[in-house]
Amino acid sequence: MLNKINLEDILFLDIETVPLYEQHAELSALEQELWEEKTRYQRKDEFTAEEFYDRAGIWAEFGKIVCISVGYFSFRHQQRTFRVTSFVGEEEVLLKDFVRLVEEHFSRANKLFCAHNGKEFDFPYLSRRMIINGIPIPQKLQLFGKKSWEIPHLDTLELWKFGDYKHFTSLKLLAHILGIPSPKDDINGSEVRDVFYNEGDVDRIATYCEKDTITVAQILLRFRNEELLTDDEILIVGH
Repeated sequence: MLNKINLEDILFLDIETVPLYEQHAELSALEQELWEEKTRYQRKDEFTAEEFYDRAGIWAEFGKIVCISVGYFSFRHQQRTFRVTSFVGEEEVLLKDFVRLVEEHFSRANKLFCAHNGKEFDFPYLSRRMIINGIPIPQKLQLFGKKSWEIPHLDTLELWKFGDYKHFTSLKLLAHILGIPSPKDDINGSEVRDVFYNEGDVDRIATYCEKDTITVAQILLRFRNEELLTDDEILIVGH
């Protein structure tokens, strides 16, 4: 099935998220109460709600998107190219820019999104933040009430599970076992919050996000038993 999909019909993506505020103290009294309730199970007795706040970016109700990196294949004159670009900055603006790209180039029925753990994280997170920001959700993300297996998009984590829904494999681990070269990362996912709030370096975050988007594309190529992208085939468009 995977090999029947035209690679040019797939929009590969990855998002980076951070807590909505830099400090727990910036939450209103009601928000602090809601945060405590929301995370009680995850925290158990190990962390206070305040200590746990640096992880708030995981939840769309308490986090925000600071970068969306997308990539897509192009085949011209027998030359394969993978173009990558990022939307960074104010969340409302980057979401609108992303929606514009989707509606102009990836809105047809045969178009698909692809992300690692996209069905459980990226796709619902994008939709929730669009609603919160008052942005109409594009048809491609109209996933209200759908089970994960009813979502038509591609998810490299789900594909690797082969029906074993208890199985979780990180993007980094999957890339390693599939022999996909991974450049030494400047930062990792747990450091995105600090880079955003302490350094304000969104370009650094975008570079990290773009690497993950490229890795997702490489993994899909391996699933299709096709040649991996070379550096010469990857084109990073400025952000």
